Amino acid sequence: MLRAASGRVGWKAERLGGWRAPERLRGQDVVLYGEPTFVEVIAAQVGVALLDVPFDWLPGLSQRHLRRTIGVSALGDVRQTLADPTFVKPADGRKAFEGKVYAAPDDLPGQDVLPDDTPVFVCEPVRWDVEFRCHVLDGEVLTMSPYLLDGELALTEDGHWQAPDDDVQQAKQYVTEILSDVPVPPATVLDIGRIRDRGWAVVEANAAWGAGLYGCDPEQVLRVLARSCVRQGEVTETDRAWVTAKVELDMNR
Repeated sequence: MLRAASGRVGWKAERLGGWRAPERLRGQDVVLYGEPTFVEVIAAQVGVALLDVPFDWLPGLSQRHLRRTIGVSALGDVRQTLADPTFVKPADGRKAFEGKVYAAPDDLPGQDVLPDDTPVFVCEPVRWDVEFRCHVLDGEVLTMSPYLLDGELALTEDGHWQAPDDDVQQAKQYVTEILSDVPVPPATVLDIGRIRDRGWAVVEANAAWGAGLYGCDPEQVLRVLARSCVRQGEVTETDRAWVTAKVELDMNR
């Protein structure tokens, strides 16, 4: 979808086949999209700074926008202390294991999979009635789409992402409220939803360069992507608070 959209807006698209960026891309106006670790490695090679929220952005929100308890812990501590069903997911934006409700320590990935110091979110389990993905540029939602409805993909049999009109209007109103109240990067992707019997809240923030589209307009997504990937020499003061840590490369390996 993004490759087709890039052609429509006059971009060139290239799918890389390995972890070494072509030399001709270095220092060019490059927009990246893909699995987070891969994007970070390629960005370091081509001189691109990536924008994203820090891992403590979500738990730092007020209860007005969380409507549930969320903390940050080390996976090893959770393995030792988990006693009740708890929602646990990686806190660094990677999909190292599935974010879901875990009922017992043995259900979590073991030390042979992930080290004890892996940062994780530890959340009170809640039920979401509906969830939306919002691609945001400079404080404005350019395109949004429902993605879950009553815990199931909000995808109709004919391939459309849909939610009740009233939910769509409430989501638009709530995300506008969020963006006027909470600092976010110049380009980001917000997931919001309504928690049953509690109200609208933030699900999480995502790096634009690794977030799925669902039913969002791919041409508008490209605009958000372009702002989320900044050439190293063009990083502004506004950007600096949101630049991710640069990956250290050993190109001899």
